[in-house]
Amino acid sequence: MEDYEKQLEIACEKFKKVLEGQLKRVEDMKAQGGFVDYTKLDCIKIGVCGGDGIGPTITAQARRVLEFVLADLKEAGRVEFIDIDGLTIENRIKQKKAIPDDVMAALKGCHIILKGPTTTPQKGDGMPNIESANVAMRKALDLFANIRPVKVPSEGINWTIFRENTEGGYAVGSSGFNVTDDLAVDFTITTKQGSERIARLAYEYARKNGLGRVSLVTKANVIKTTDGNFLEDCHKVANEYPEIVTDEWYADIMTAKLVDTKRRKDFQVLLLPNLYGDIISDEAAEFQGGVGTAGCANIGKKYAMFEAIHGSAPRMVKEGRAKYADPCSMLRACVMLLSHIGLQERADRLERALDICSFEEKKLVITGRETGATCEQFGDYVMETLNK
Repeated sequence: MEDYEKQLEIACEKFKKVLEGQLKRVEDMKAQGGFVDYTKLDCIKIGVCGGDGIGPTITAQARRVLEFVLADLKEAGRVEFIDIDGLTIENRIKQKKAIPDDVMAALKGCHIILKGPTTTPQKGDGMPNIESANVAMRKALDLFANIRPVKVPSEGINWTIFRENTEGGYAVGSSGFNVTDDLAVDFTITTKQGSERIARLAYEYARKNGLGRVSLVTKANVIKTTDGNFLEDCHKVANEYPEIVTDEWYADIMTAKLVDTKRRKDFQVLLLPNLYGDIISDEAAEFQGGVGTAGCANIGKKYAMFEAIHGSAPRMVKEGRAKYADPCSMLRACVMLLSHIGLQERADRLERALDICSFEEKKLVITGRETGATCEQFGDYVMETLNK
């Protein structure tokens, strides 16, 4: 029993530190201003961070297409591309940090980040316990909204998933601990400020795009406090948008209903806490052709980061197949990047070119192997389509 008392004291002290950090974050959120107005910037700085695994390969093609779309603005000095190295798993292990200090400083020197996938160590793989670079970046830059669109016109699917990005089970994912040899604890974090701002962004998006339904997805029937508070705070925001229908779904049932060919056409905007959003957006991407086809935006008030939703696929690199990786995830992210900085017409042109290349003409097919096109060939195809 004395052993238990000592272990509880240690656990309580660790828990206190977790809570202190989160309470400080709440105060920081309260003090935040508004969103950056990119139209008022003399030059928009876009940091390009390749990551590791297949990341550098697909990011290079995304950058090439993006520079093609922005050629006139780049030439006029209104857009600048900045290379940011050092986010490889090897360097992160060497520095013993999720994001090395010099890399973080470079990221904070940009307005927009185009980021390739990064490898996250997991227990049992022989690598140090380093936090996910994605999670670390989202927290450090306060990228609170993860937005993932999924579209399959032939099946009537047109979903936009708003995943809260800085709270939930991922907020302090590396801060859990073993209380005893028998008991381990992790934490789920929900704040009123965090729930309110992701909800407002989702409802504003629905209103702006003429969408009449927002679906709230939780497990509030079981996770009563954190999920319950998220649900309650979202409903408070929903009350300000009476023209939009708000419905509720449990996360497990939502995974089933996305497969229901009759029901899934009804969904438009999905609004979820962090963990459920991660899982369900990956499932949703499968209908579009897999996670390799889906990009996402990570939006904050000061910074924004655009990336693929999938991992770094080290097996493809090991097998010499990196050049056959599908760049569509990063190219779809570029569509969102262009829209975010106020270049909607260019975003629409790129999205249309990707739809032609991926769903309609399909002159080239990416298989991830020699049986399909290379990443570079697909990039060429997209730019040829843009020129038509």
